[in-house]
Amino acid sequence: MTEDNPQSAKGSLSVVQRQAAELESLRIRCERAESALKAIEQRNRILGVSSPFGILTTDPSGRVTGMNQKMHEMLPWPPQAGSDSLNVYEIQSFIESGISDGFRCCRLSRQTIIRDCTCTQDDNQSIQIRLHLSPIVDDIGSFSGVMAFAENQTNLKEAQDAARESEERYRLLFQSAPVPMIERDVSGMQAYLAALRRSGVVNLRDHFRLHPEEIQRCLGMVKTVDCNDAFLHLLESSDKNELIAKMPRLVVGESFSKMAEEGILMVDEGTLLPEREMTIQTLQGKRKRIMAQYMLLADQGNALSRVVISLVDITKRVETEQALRASEQHFREQSLRDNLTGLYNRRFLYQSLPNLIRSARHTQTCLSILFMDMDDFKSVVDTHGHLNGSRAIQEVAATIRETIDPPSYAVAYAGDEFVVVLPDHGLHEAKQRAMQIQSRIKATAYLRNQGKAVRLGASFGIASFPGDADDSERLLAAADAALFAVKGNGKGALRHFGDIG
Repeated sequence: MTEDNPQSAKGSLSVVQRQAAELESLRIRCERAESALKAIEQRNRILGVSSPFGILTTDPSGRVTGMNQKMHEMLPWPPQAGSDSLNVYEIQSFIESGISDGFRCCRLSRQTIIRDCTCTQDDNQSIQIRLHLSPIVDDIGSFSGVMAFAENQTNLKEAQDAARESEERYRLLFQSAPVPMIERDVSGMQAYLAALRRSGVVNLRDHFRLHPEEIQRCLGMVKTVDCNDAFLHLLESSDKNELIAKMPRLVVGESFSKMAEEGILMVDEGTLLPEREMTIQTLQGKRKRIMAQYMLLADQGNALSRVVISLVDITKRVETEQALRASEQHFREQSLRDNLTGLYNRRFLYQSLPNLIRSARHTQTCLSILFMDMDDFKSVVDTHGHLNGSRAIQEVAATIRETIDPPSYAVAYAGDEFVVVLPDHGLHEAKQRAMQIQSRIKATAYLRNQGKAVRLGASFGIASFPGDADDSERLLAAADAALFAVKGNGKGALRHFGDIG
């Protein structure tokens, strides 16, 4: 028993030393974590102080958990109240200005919202605040509060007040403007949207997706207030009162419902749609292409209850652009076509063949080409003349075109030589296609419209990718070599590059 005591003491000492080392390691890690936390807090303080926006955070109950100096100066806070005792749902000035309601909507919808509010500061000066409210979500997706950014938009509000004071001048400009304009009252629709929200509808987009008929119902609540003479001219109408009373659906096309939904949301959120190009139909049934721009106007109660839409007729511009594009496409197409036969020319061949080979390499498929030459064609020219020789070439090109199907295509290579490009054709299929073309040519009597019946023949050289060549230049050379071998041993035959030794 006495002999075991030193060993037991030594073991206990070892355990103590190990635990001490672990505690020291834990202390070092804690110090590092505290240092990192202090650095983060310092950066956040700097950000909060230097930010041009007011910044505020709350917990789920609305209790203020932090704010920067800018926010403290901007909003009307209760006097002699510490930030720990503030709750955005209980401050009377917040309730009256709609700030509390903005936080509540953000909390319920779990979505970022924008809310404009008018606040009265301690000096009885009113300022216009725009709040950007975003939900705070933790790592597991749970809602943990709201973060608010506030910007002072008082100058903008003053500008809007000035605009309202100039209503009479605006009306004069509206009527005399050369740009077609229409003014519409959306207050009825706004009231309906507000009622939807009070009934529990939080997300209007989701509501419209589930109830698409609501879009038409909302549009039916929009009333036309006025339109100018330029608008009447655009719609080919002579009676303003009748047009206003029976405002037709102007926009045509499948995108109408989507555009209508965006317009309703624009009114609800107080935002502006970007300029939009669309097609309208006049009262006489004529379609016109226009560019529409939207402007929201406030009534005397500062509610954005009117929308003014200005329309620019761009029909002629669009038609001109389309004609130019068609002309450019035509000239591009013509630059790649042979003038005599209408087949593709060598420029197109040299542009397209490398791309086709790259595609075939990527998809691990075959591609073959036929290099063909008309047999004894010089005798046709000598017998019937150059003009009839050209006509015969045109008719042979038509025979080739009728014998192949896209994406295969034929090229007028030079004189009486042609190249036929056959994507997805292996050697066997290429030989079959060559024999079909050869048979069609032999069976056709050419220059019948000139009172003749000329019989022609053709020789073919065949090469395939990847067996005979691995690029376009070598593939053409292989087919040409095969054709040369045919010509050297007679005519009216076809030969594969691999058979010429």
